[in-house]
Amino acid sequence: MTHTLFQKLGAEFIGTAGLLATVIGSGIMGETLAGGNVAIALLGNTSATGAILVVLIWVFGPISGAHFNPAVTIAFLVKGEISARDAAIFIVVQVLGALVGMLVAHGMFDLALIQESTKVRTGIGQWFAEGVATFGLVATIFGCIRARPDAVAMAVGLYITAGYWFTASTSFANPAVTIARSFTDTFSGIQPADAPAFIGMQIVGAILAVLVIGWLWRDAADD
Repeated sequence: MTHTLFQKLGAEFIGTAGLLATVIGSGIMGETLAGGNVAIALLGNTSATGAILVVLIWVFGPISGAHFNPAVTIAFLVKGEISARDAAIFIVVQVLGALVGMLVAHGMFDLALIQESTKVRTGIGQWFAEGVATFGLVATIFGCIRARPDAVAMAVGLYITAGYWFTASTSFANPAVTIARSFTDTFSGIQPADAPAFIGMQIVGAILAVLVIGWLWRDAADD
C-alpha cells in the first residue's frame, strides 16, 4: 500500500504528539506519585516512554516510517532515502506535533498550557551524552532495518528505555522533543537556553551513526 505525503505528515504529526504527551505526562504523573523519590519518578517516565514508542512505531511505521524525530529524518536524508523537500516538511510537522503533545499533557493535568522550563541541563557531560544517545538510537534503527526489520519498534523502545538510565542527559535524542520540553516546567523540562547545545549534539550523533553503520554494513566486495 502506498500513502500520500499528507498521510505521511499526518502520521508524523500524530505520532510525535503522542510521544510528547507521554514523555511529559508520565513525567508529571511520576513526580506526583513518587513522593519525592526522583528514581521512582524517572522509572515511571522511562517505562511509559519506551512502551509508547513501540506502539507508535507499530501503528504509524507502515505509513510514514515513524521517524517522530528530526534527527532520524536527517539521517534518512543523509542516506538519500528522503528528499530534502520532504525532510524539511517532516521536521516542521514533527516540531509542531511535539508542541501539540506538550499542550495535551499540560491540559490533561490542569497546568498552564505554555510554560518556560527552569530545569538546568547543561555541561560537557550532558552534551556528549546527547551525542551518544542519538548515535545509539540511529544505529539501532538502521542496524535493525538491515538485519531484522520486524524488530525496529521493540528495539527502539528498549533502547530509549535503557538510554534514560545510562546517559547523563536521560537521552532526549530528538530535537523536536527537546524543543517541546523547553516549554514545560515539569519533571521532563529543559530550560530554553540549554536546548540548542542538545539539538546540535543530537544532529552530530545522528550523522555519525549513518556513517558508521554504512561502513559496518558495506559489502567487502565493494572495497
